Amino acid sequence: MPTGTGHTTAIRASRVIGTPVYNTAGDQIGEVEDVMLDKTTNNIMFGVVGFGGFLGVGEKYHPIPWASLNFEKDKGGYVVPYTKEQLEQAPKDSLHELTENDGLGARDAAYDYYKAERYW
Repeated sequence: MPTGTGHTTAIRASRVIGTPVYNTAGDQIGEVEDVMLDKTTNNIMFGVVGFGGFLGVGEKYHPIPWASLNFEKDKGGYVVPYTKEQLEQAPKDSLHELTENDGLGARDAAYDYYKAERYW
């Protein structure tokens, strides 16, 4: 069933992973590397967006609140409402560090930084 913006209400994780992510200027900044799931609330904690590296070297992974990732069909990817500068200064870490403490530290840092509405 589509949402008010025409999006589907359900999507397979395998379709999300690898999807390009764009900033507000329309520049591709990276792609969705993974999603963190909150098993206790049945919500998506955050999307893990990788960018900043070359061929996997030097890449950092950014936890971005899931609601901030807006799929735009004409781009074939997600657009986040943030500038390049905001994204460069955002919380980032390795995949391993993002999942420490069940991902709660990364989740809280991301929601605080982006001033996103909390789902929990």
